[in-house]
Amino acid sequence: MVTGEQGRVSSLAPSSIDEIRYLHTLGPTGTNLEAAAHRWFSRQGRTDDGQVVLHATLEYAMESVPRTGEHALLACAVYPDLHTLVFGNLQVCRMVDSFVWPTHEMVLAVAPGAPAEPRTVATHPAPAGLVPPTGERQLVSSNAQAAIDCADGKVDGCVTTVVAARAHGLRVIRSFGEVPMVYTVHHVRDDAP
Repeated sequence: MVTGEQGRVSSLAPSSIDEIRYLHTLGPTGTNLEAAAHRWFSRQGRTDDGQVVLHATLEYAMESVPRTGEHALLACAVYPDLHTLVFGNLQVCRMVDSFVWPTHEMVLAVAPGAPAEPRTVATHPAPAGLVPPTGERQLVSSNAQAAIDCADGKVDGCVTTVVAARAHGLRVIRSFGEVPMVYTVHHVRDDAP
């Protein structure tokens, strides 16, 4: 079990890091990325003056992030198409930091009273490999959204975090544990190098 941050992978631009007051990342509330964004501000000693802003996708976040230098995008290494976000936005975006920190406990969950072998399973594309072979994948925008869709009866089960499963009253069928994850911070400004 990973119990805390394992260390900084790299920090490329300390002065850019000092400018960041807003971290834009994946919502809705309860995602691993939201937790990592709060952790990053804590590591910087700015829990009181840092703000986490949640978006439906990181792609939407990139479109709406102000290019003033006070804003950054927080992603994770397994986010689908992270390479497109990075290379498609080189004019305004530069990776300035990364760190390893565990995700929330990842689980397969179902609504109370639902069968233990769900036929349809909501999942974000990143952990889709955790869907049982007998389940049909229904791709959604985040682990938190997967839990919402399961609780709303749109699917039989979901791959989500234990935090989101509990928040929506779901029953955990299987735990995959915490997953050590690399999170990346991308400073956004008009004059990015």
